[in-house]
Amino acid sequence: MSALLQRAEKIKLVVLDVDGVLTDGGLYFGESGEALKRFHVRDGVGIKALGREGFFVAVVSGRSFAGTEKRLQELGVTEIVQSADDKVSSVEALMAPRKLSWQEVCVICDDTTDLALMKQAGLAVAVADSHKDVLREAHLCTDSRGGCGAVRELCDLLLSVHS
Repeated sequence: MSALLQRAEKIKLVVLDVDGVLTDGGLYFGESGEALKRFHVRDGVGIKALGREGFFVAVVSGRSFAGTEKRLQELGVTEIVQSADDKVSSVEALMAPRKLSWQEVCVICDDTTDLALMKQAGLAVAVADSHKDVLREAHLCTDSRGGCGAVRELCDLLLSVHS
């Protein structure tokens, strides 16, 4: 079995970044200044499937956006950490009550602000259009760009390995 599949078999907690992973990384502003983000429907289907299969899914984002919380609640994600200054500590706070090790954590990221998190994770995933340093650190790079089905690719992999 490949090293990637061995890593994937151990995963219990999937941590998603938002900007550039669940969205295309663009920030859209309406005429009155309201911010808008675009989420991919297929990513949502994958996230729901992970939840049904017993995976714990969480979001840890450096930015705060009310629309993010609304979308994730629709998908059944209850652990949503926004405005996270220290993502490693935020994930450790999610791991502790569940008695999880870093080997049981998968993260999917796109930018250098997440490198410390990726270095800890048992499975570090980069979306296709990630920063070059993130692509280099990843155990897996998706074929799809952020906000364009990359999360669904990860979900499908984890579901296939755990079936």
